[in-house]
Amino acid sequence: MVEAKSIETLSVTFTAGVIAGTGLSGAGPALPCLLLILLILPFVFYRRLVHMPPAGSAAVLAAAFLMLGIFCAWNAAQPGISIHLIPESVAARAVEKLRSLISSIPFRDDGTAPLLRALLTGDRSGLSRETTAVFRESGASHILALSGLHIGIIYLIFDKLSQLIGHTGTARGIRYAAILTGAGFFTLMTGAGPSIVRAFLFIAIGETLRLTGRPRNSVRVLALALLIQLVLDPAAIRSLGFQLSYLAMAGIFLLFPILEKWYPEGSSRNPVRRIWNMAALSISCQVFTAPLAWLRFHTFPVYFLITNLLAIPLTTLLMGASVASIGLSAFGACPEFLITTTDGLCRLLLFVLEVIASM
Repeated sequence: MVEAKSIETLSVTFTAGVIAGTGLSGAGPALPCLLLILLILPFVFYRRLVHMPPAGSAAVLAAAFLMLGIFCAWNAAQPGISIHLIPESVAARAVEKLRSLISSIPFRDDGTAPLLRALLTGDRSGLSRETTAVFRESGASHILALSGLHIGIIYLIFDKLSQLIGHTGTARGIRYAAILTGAGFFTLMTGAGPSIVRAFLFIAIGETLRLTGRPRNSVRVLALALLIQLVLDPAAIRSLGFQLSYLAMAGIFLLFPILEKWYPEGSSRNPVRRIWNMAALSISCQVFTAPLAWLRFHTFPVYFLITNLLAIPLTTLLMGASVASIGLSAFGACPEFLITTTDGLCRLLLFVLEVIASM
């Protein structure tokens, strides 16, 4: 009755319902009773729906998802309704061990370990006021705040490493299980914030499509992730991180392909083309997120393009070096040059941000 392409419509209508239901969180019990009755009607008249024109049946299903969104949002807002699916004690112990391990690495610069703890675990308690101010004034606060960017970088690192095991059916299955397990545990360990959960859903959906050999449509992945996340946690719609995360991804999927085509055809390895792609990516995110950021904070990062062109690649290198340093340190086999490299990348990132902040 419903084609796969309608997932975008269902996601949008369910999201609209969640937004409406959030505003009706103070309504009495009559609201959910009415919604449940309306939701049951499509199942009662299922045979008639099957014989309806495609447009009519799609409209009925979209309306059902709208009401379902309202019901889920109302239900999530009620006191005493709490479902704990996250093994919080296991995740808490793991993140504490990770923070302790980072602190035990003999970095020469006192600011390296606190910055790595912030980037990898979200713990910013050890950062100095000066460091926090540099990130804020340079427009790089999104790098410091644990988000989908960080799990995305870690995913890319392990994606490259996992290709070493080969491309047989068994290897692809092992790779799929390892990446989803690792990404899922990292999500839980870092508190499962809305933007982190969004990134995990993107990884899970993308890896499932890759394993099954099905084509990936970016907009459908976005719509499906949005639908799943709001079904699991309708209250996430109120989170600024959730809103900015999905707006940024919408910019990447909708605007970036257009901007990317403005550059003349040529090799993807062309360094100028790579710079243009990075700039187009940054602009795409900013165009979609800037209006909301302005409404909430009344500020606009003037040097966002310079910051992202310089800081994102440095952050990627820093996180790659830090993951290697931490992993080898856990076995007591981290070479001195790797610790020195991580230290140097950290100082270079802070230096670049200081220059931008002073402009």
